[in-house]
Amino acid sequence: MKVLVAGANGTTGRLLIQYLKEDGHEPYGVVRKEEQKATIEELGGTPVLADLTKDVGHAVKGMDAVMFAAGSGSSTGSEQTTAVDRDGAINLIKATENLGIKKFVMLSAISADDPSQGSGPMEHYLRMKLEADEYLEGTELDYTIVRPGGLTNEDSTSKIKVGKKVERDSITRADVAKTMIAALEEANAYHKTFEMVQGETQIEDALKNL
Repeated sequence: MKVLVAGANGTTGRLLIQYLKEDGHEPYGVVRKEEQKATIEELGGTPVLADLTKDVGHAVKGMDAVMFAAGSGSSTGSEQTTAVDRDGAINLIKATENLGIKKFVMLSAISADDPSQGSGPMEHYLRMKLEADEYLEGTELDYTIVRPGGLTNEDSTSKIKVGKKVERDSITRADVAKTMIAALEEANAYHKTFEMVQGETQIEDALKNL
């Protein structure tokens, strides 16, 4: 499967490229700068130069699935957060729809459904995530929206806990990436939005029982 990863140069994005390649997919990574191409190539992916805030049709064309793992974080200023986390995501969703691609996996954030749980920049960040998620939910795409808890760089356990709401906890970036990839081919994960933290259930089983 040809899979486009937006935000491929981020920590989770790089894991997505690596694991997609290991699983036999053809990963393509969206990067904004020429000098970022080498990193994607070293991980086994094909870099694609594109700006999420502009026309991304050339990047999406020919893909079987699209993943959004880009994020400004909450520390880059509200304008950048709006431009990337909401408008960039919606721009990519529209391009995916326009080209007739059905599968779209969105990396969101725990508590995105209740931005008031954040304060200041974090509240704005969660609100932008929510607006992007709601736009995706309104499409006819076979979407999956993953809302992980606090991200860590620890090794994968391949065991998670998922649900519409789960108690706030941490989750490894590696297991978030593996869950997003597993969601590509697990039909029970389509048209689903869920929170996830580290748990006791194997990723595939967790998605089957959503």
